[in-house]
Amino acid sequence: MVRPYTITRGRTAPERDDLTLITVLTTAEAEADAALARGSRAGARGLQPEHRLILDRCRRPAAVAEVAAGLDLPVSVTKILLGDLVAQGLLKARAPLSVARAAGGVDLGLLTAVREGLRRLST
Repeated sequence: MVRPYTITRGRTAPERDDLTLITVLTTAEAEADAALARGSRAGARGLQPEHRLILDRCRRPAAVAEVAAGLDLPVSVTKILLGDLVAQGLLKARAPLSVARAAGGVDLGLLTAVREGLRRLST
């Protein structure tokens, strides 16, 4: 097993503080394909196997929590890796509401129904 501090090169906090569990991530296809074609180096930092897995997983939009679960890594470690890829322009991060607006708007009725359902589950 590789220790998390090895994967993150000793970093303990992400450079970005805007990545939440529900931030939606999408691979920047052209840039990622070019970086993967160049080999193990992308910009100043090399792509680790976990970076490659993230790029593959995010070819379809995925939340930070989904990516962390898929990698079987702590969320804090995953956020550091995601921040690397966003900084290199290989991954796009969007707040969930901006994604909903782009898809035609937020369905407040659906959100209300989900909230009420969660309330019923917790009582």
